[in-house]
Amino acid sequence: MAATDGSAEALDAFVRARLAEEAGNPAASLSALRTVSSLAPGLPGVRGRMLEQAIQAGDFDAARSAAAALWDSGDRRFDAQLVLTVDALRRSDWKAARTYLAGQQDKAGVDVIARLIAPTINAWIDVGARAKRPERHLIAASPAARPEPALLLEATLVELAARRGDDAVALLDTIKPTDRSSQLVALRVVSALRAAGRDDAADGLERRIALARSEGDDPLTLLSGQPVATPRAGAAHWLALLADGLGRTPHGSPAVPLLFARAAGWLNEEDWQVRAVLTDALVRNGQAADALALLGDEALPPVLTMRRAELVADAGDPAAAIVLAERAAAAEDTPRSLLLRYADIAREAADDAAAERAYRRLEASLGVGDAPLRAAVLVARADLVLRTQGWDAAEPLIDRALKLGPDDPMVLNFAGYSAIERRRDVDASLKMIEAAWAKEPQNPSITDSLGWAYVLTGRLDEAVPLLEKAQRGEPENAVIVEHLGDAYWKAGHRFSARYVWRAAALVADADMATRIETKLRDGLTAATLAP
Repeated sequence: MAATDGSAEALDAFVRARLAEEAGNPAASLSALRTVSSLAPGLPGVRGRMLEQAIQAGDFDAARSAAAALWDSGDRRFDAQLVLTVDALRRSDWKAARTYLAGQQDKAGVDVIARLIAPTINAWIDVGARAKRPERHLIAASPAARPEPALLLEATLVELAARRGDDAVALLDTIKPTDRSSQLVALRVVSALRAAGRDDAADGLERRIALARSEGDDPLTLLSGQPVATPRAGAAHWLALLADGLGRTPHGSPAVPLLFARAAGWLNEEDWQVRAVLTDALVRNGQAADALALLGDEALPPVLTMRRAELVADAGDPAAAIVLAERAAAAEDTPRSLLLRYADIAREAADDAAAERAYRRLEASLGVGDAPLRAAVLVARADLVLRTQGWDAAEPLIDRALKLGPDDPMVLNFAGYSAIERRRDVDASLKMIEAAWAKEPQNPSITDSLGWAYVLTGRLDEAVPLLEKAQRGEPENAVIVEHLGDAYWKAGHRFSARYVWRAAALVADADMATRIETKLRDGLTAATLAP
């Protein structure tokens, strides 16, 4: 840019855009980038950055405008392609949607389009265009040698939307919903079958899903009641499914699942699964306030009400979070996963009575074959009772947990650590912790328990290496870091102890911070030894 008043203003706006981006304020960044674009329309990279910030901010008009400018200039990047495809679907312009979907890409983009998106979106475009056999795209993408049940189940969903129920049921008989993605699609098929009056086929598919499903309540499976019958709804549900899967990829960029989730939301934000996936994508991208706003104040399904409660708690309003959590868990048949989340919110809010109610309800829902979960609930209740009523009230719960899980590392560690820190039957307690560690030597919490038990029993040479290992495993766990500092002090490593205590103080709660401050000033004493 030439050194003119306009270029200076553009540079100032660009700096403001970058600062807003780094501060996690995409709307402000987008506004500043608009100024840059108006003052210096030829500045390289501005349109791409505008598209990225518009996607994060959820500004569809801005995203469409930036994507169109990039596309027309020959920069046919994947995010622009997806936004323009979504725009065409929103307008029911099937020809344009197909054109954008087939647009030129770099090799990575081609792979993504061909494998994950094109078969499904093309099938739903064909439903809208009333083409013959729209499911053919999906069936062709699932080779006979290695069938992909999610694609084949999506094909039955397409056939139902095209009002070819007999063909859908016939295809359904050949598919086994094995993995999580196929089970989630299968739940949509169940809803579509019921909407089409095919209850027998829906019942049969539900039984097969139940046989394949692993234990636990997946939040998305609790939001499966909305049928998918239109191209927009079909494309939205599939893009949300992809966003959810990408969000579960370890060490993945949060921007990629957010792109897919935004696209799904722009197509059908009334879909509860889409709303749930977009909420989590926003949280992963550091946009918790936007996620909370997305859920709004309207009536939500229980699982989304519980998610809202968690976000409200994280935002610093525990009282309001408890109200929402109780609303989410009000039904007698509340799933166990929601009761556990209710208990976690109650504990974070220091509402011990609410937490106890949640644990009692959870325990009452368990059957004979649920011994491991019953033991875990008893441990949680015992931990709560230890804080509020002391050892004598908690000991019967701990004993019950040990009878149910005598070889469970979590139960052994909790029972041994709780007893040894109160100097109750030290030898037996230490043996329980050692047994837990022998089963899970890589678990930082159990490693910390054993190291601290050795500190309390005077075995410092063994304690320090264990606590160092625990700290490497969970470097931001204040309890572990304080334990290591205390062990260093007892072992005579005073400089190391003070260094570690300062690190612990950065992540400590109020009580721990006060204790560490005293140790940093006066050194370790019996009164300031970690609990």
